[in-house]
Amino acid sequence: MIYLICLAAGRGRRFGADKLLAPWQGRPLYSWGLETLAAACAGQTDARLIVVTNTPAIAESARALGAEAVPSPESEKGQSFSIRAGLDALPPLQENDFLLFGAADQPLLRVETVRRLLDTAAPGVFGATVAAGDRVGSPALFSAALARALYALEGDRGGRGVLNTHPERVLRVECDPEELRDIDRPEDLARLSPN
Repeated sequence: MIYLICLAAGRGRRFGADKLLAPWQGRPLYSWGLETLAAACAGQTDARLIVVTNTPAIAESARALGAEAVPSPESEKGQSFSIRAGLDALPPLQENDFLLFGAADQPLLRVETVRRLLDTAAPGVFGATVAAGDRVGSPALFSAALARALYALEGDRGGRGVLNTHPERVLRVECDPEELRDIDRPEDLARLSPN
């Protein structure tokens, strides 16, 4: 089983408001990333989408797409708390399970890129990440064996540090550099061009 965990609990301190509710191209920002992950998951019997959020509108949208919405009461303390909330929502992991963590603030991420990342999930794979040349980003895939290390993350640390323990074992899925763009500030959203 592959568990896709969409991290949508951040409040956007640098944005100055809840960035995920900010409009872009006529829709809330979060809807782009959420719908991309849901579309990548659709039709796969071995994939399940979980959305970590404290925002009722996002939770409602997640459920409408067939995903499970789980809260992250301590997400203000950093990304590691949202990661743990997602992990806490999972059943006991099996040896050949995988975890894909993605962010809801990447509106240009393509379904095909996520599907190619999912395709790397095979026995013996340590992890995988999307990349554009020298730049790596989100989403990233982790073997179930890495769940304990992900759970041990603290503060505002994400899963990149876990993959960096063995970078030579991390598979790369090349993508357009624009797909890696995330939104941190209002000007990031203003400069974003639709793909």
